[in-house]
Amino acid sequence: MQESPLAAYRRHLSAGRLAYQYDPATARAVFPPRVLGPGSGSGMRDLEWRISAGLGTIHAVTIVHPRDQDAYNVVLVDMDEGFRLMSRVEGADTRPAIGARVRMRACVPADGGEPYPVFDILDAARTQEAA
Repeated sequence: MQESPLAAYRRHLSAGRLAYQYDPATARAVFPPRVLGPGSGSGMRDLEWRISAGLGTIHAVTIVHPRDQDAYNVVLVDMDEGFRLMSRVEGADTRPAIGARVRMRACVPADGGEPYPVFDILDAARTQEAA
């Protein structure tokens, strides 16, 4: 039995890599992982797995203020390989700004939960623009 796209994605994240699929029929990155390529209908066997360099640019930011918790950010990141994903920027006193360059790192929860990507700001000067 072939590994599911989600299982393959999580396996790569567990190893610290951000994997995405590529559809040769459309010459485009495919994310999130899928069984069929959008636009072409290419099957999983036709979609190639590639490893992102982990670099991207913040496209959008929102700050969430839950009642009984600390505020946190949610960002949309345009990855250099041509796909977008939702995540968050972590770090002390981080105020992410649209246009800031970021680098992905995999976060594997201590409780054994599923790994997920988070980002760190590369250009500290841009973080001040959001203030």
